Amino acid sequence: MKEEPKSKGYVLRKLFFACLYLSTFTFGGGYVIVTLLKEKFVDQYHWIEEDEMLDLVAIAQSSPGAIAVNGAIIVGYKLAGIPGMLVSVIGAIIPPMVILSVISVFYDAFCSNYYIAALLKGMTAGVGAVIMSVVYDMGKNVVKSKDWINVVIMIISFCLSYFLNINIIYIILSVAAFGMVRTIVKGGREK
Repeated sequence: MKEEPKSKGYVLRKLFFACLYLSTFTFGGGYVIVTLLKEKFVDQYHWIEEDEMLDLVAIAQSSPGAIAVNGAIIVGYKLAGIPGMLVSVIGAIIPPMVILSVISVFYDAFCSNYYIAALLKGMTAGVGAVIMSVVYDMGKNVVKSKDWINVVIMIISFCLSYFLNINIIYIILSVAAFGMVRTIVKGGREK
């Protein structure tokens, strides 16, 4: 049950602080933020449907650039247009900019510090768990969708990438072309 967001100012404020919060406390790269975006905008705020979020994430992943910023752009634009996109991006880029600026000032102290190295090494285990959670959450919707072609595409794409080392760009372009042809054919049948 999708809730309609309240006023434009309310949505912009919530978007900014949600993206700021998620960007501040997300470690391990952009794919970790996907689960957090879903949790915030689908599960908590109920502003976006789960399958719609899956489509938005697919667009964000296939666009060039950092997935955290692409996700913020797509969700912000979906919820509040251009102003939503701008406040989401600003909220998403402030924390990394501040953190990287501080780290660059103290780089010499950080790079040789045993405790910082141990902290970062420990975070990799948590990041792996969160990425597995993303794969499970997104993949279960594809498997449940009663459209066996999506499951076959997912398995073939994984095999081509993992076992045959085919560049992911070729896989994305091939699947996009297949999806366009499939949509055109399906649209022709419905008329």
